[in-house]
Amino acid sequence: MQKSNFVILVFGLLFVFSCDSNRVFDDYKTVPDSWNKNEIVEFKINSSDTITPRDLFVNLRNTKAYKYSNIFLIVEMNFPHGKTIKDTLEYRMAAPDGTLLGTGLSSVKENKLWYKEGVVFDEVGEYTVKIQHAMRKNGTVKGIASLEGVTDVGFRIEKTLKK
Repeated sequence: MQKSNFVILVFGLLFVFSCDSNRVFDDYKTVPDSWNKNEIVEFKINSSDTITPRDLFVNLRNTKAYKYSNIFLIVEMNFPHGKTIKDTLEYRMAAPDGTLLGTGLSSVKENKLWYKEGVVFDEVGEYTVKIQHAMRKNGTVKGIASLEGVTDVGFRIEKTLKK
């Protein structure tokens, strides 16, 4: 009897902690052994709400094999009626002592990186978000062909929290 109570307790805790009332969209794509500079990770988002503001995030999972203190990303958002917004973004990935930032108790760290705040998807239809890395070694123009240590690239949309 005690064993079944323990199992129920574990599943109950998992259910409570897995509920995420702010999430509107949350998806990940796995990156093979390394992330090629020409590989674009793509997410399709259907939106019919043209009023409510949303917060947008790029999520990255990385391991100790990621050897840089930052990351440069090119994020492109294509709107249903042809408009495109393209941003080059830089995020810190490690503390000055080399300790990887992010959450997680295992060797994989998860980084939730701000992309845009208070975005209203003012066109009904399918939006496409494309993400690729734009890493370079200091002093070089040519990009890093294969970026090691990034295991997953994600995109998340949340309800904007009232302030």
